[in-house]
Amino acid sequence: QGQLVESGGGLVQAGGSLRLSCAASGRSFSTSAMGWFRQATGKEREFVAAISWSGTNTYYSDSVKGRFTISRDNAANMVYLQMNDLKPEDTAIYYCAANRGGSRDWYLPRHRAEYAYWGQGTQVTVSS
Repeated sequence: QGQLVESGGGLVQAGGSLRLSCAASGRSFSTSAMGWFRQATGKEREFVAAISWSGTNTYYSDSVKGRFTISRDNAANMVYLQMNDLKPEDTAIYYCAANRGGSRDWYLPRHRAEYAYWGQGTQVTVSS
């Protein structure tokens, strides 16, 4: 059984930065594509960013492109989301996710159904 635990959320003013971390345990995720999703109150969970198993390839939603950066450290079983120039509309619970693994390095899943493992989420609140 694999587990993902997010941390690093909090309250920040608009224009500020936060770095989210996702610690993976219970199994190796070194061959899994990883992703970040978010869910604002009253809205559906939406894709934010994905990274291939090697870390070579990344993909971002249009709403965060140029402001957020996803990265990973397979040796430490960690995935990160650096968030800069935060806006009030970035306020949401942020979730880390991992697919089952064994995928090609160009594979960057963007849909919830493509991920098998989820963390419990961490709250990010951006004040105006």
